[in-house]
Amino acid sequence: MKFKIAVATIAIVASATLSAGAEQVKYGWLGGVNEELFQGYVVRDGLRELGYDVEEQPEQVQVPLAHTAVAAGDLQYYPAHWAPMHKAFWEGAGGDEKLMTVGTLVHGDIQGYLIDKKTADATGIKYLEDLKDPEKAKLFDIDGNGKADLFGCDPGWGCERMIEHHLDAYGLRATVEHKQGSYFAIMADAIERIKEGKPTLYYTWVPGWISGVLVPGKDVTWLNVKSTSLPDGQTGSTEIEGLGNLGFPVNDTKVIANTAWLKANPSAKNFLEEVTIPVDDVSAENKMIYDGEKSPDQIAKHATDWIAAHKTQWNKWIADAKAAK
Repeated sequence: MKFKIAVATIAIVASATLSAGAEQVKYGWLGGVNEELFQGYVVRDGLRELGYDVEEQPEQVQVPLAHTAVAAGDLQYYPAHWAPMHKAFWEGAGGDEKLMTVGTLVHGDIQGYLIDKKTADATGIKYLEDLKDPEKAKLFDIDGNGKADLFGCDPGWGCERMIEHHLDAYGLRATVEHKQGSYFAIMADAIERIKEGKPTLYYTWVPGWISGVLVPGKDVTWLNVKSTSLPDGQTGSTEIEGLGNLGFPVNDTKVIANTAWLKANPSAKNFLEEVTIPVDDVSAENKMIYDGEKSPDQIAKHATDWIAAHKTQWNKWIADAKAAK
């Protein structure tokens, strides 16, 4: 009798595992930002190799909605959670009880403010707080209202919360204005201004293609802050070796996944814990997008090419994940 019960229990567990693996896996993507697709395709291809039915294209969502959708189980994962920047979104969606961060997909993401090197060299502007000086801020005025125009971050991305916090914390509201819109569209204007030799102030992050076009130390200069002030309970060092205090903590890109789904799928969990992409590889791929290879099919090929170039390590991740199952 005990033997029959044990066999029945094993059958139920096996059935649950199979159904979890057979159910289509859905994941999120920050709609319109092609630069986020590469890492999503790398994760997708790994899960497919493990036997999961992962949808061909991700669901288009904004960052806060991606977190709530993963928590609700409408998406199984989102591969672009920045820790600690998205901490408030994770907490607001229910924390570890509903969704968990897994592994470190990309290590060493940095963010900060930059100005064109021509103006930096001519004026000695080094700190963000230097822009409290109305005369210095006015150099970066584009719309004629006397305030510096800061090419900033889209609402809902998380970085806009950092920028808005800094404007208050460093007393910059009277002299600096946060210019928002579609980030890559407005940055096209910033790039053109710098090429024309005009004073320009902007926010960006690495990995990304912006710093491959506007090269720090050559075309532009990172601004430092004199003291660190972070929103949303964020912690972490804002000191970047060779660059100084950029005012933003170093982030890691992590996969954030539905907690119940992770517990039901140890093979997927193990893969997500181990897979990692060097930050420079992401920047190089993003530059390929900037250079014109920006269709989903082209970006998917970037992912398969990257996997092929790292096949030995990739095979180990897959083998480890299969063993975990």
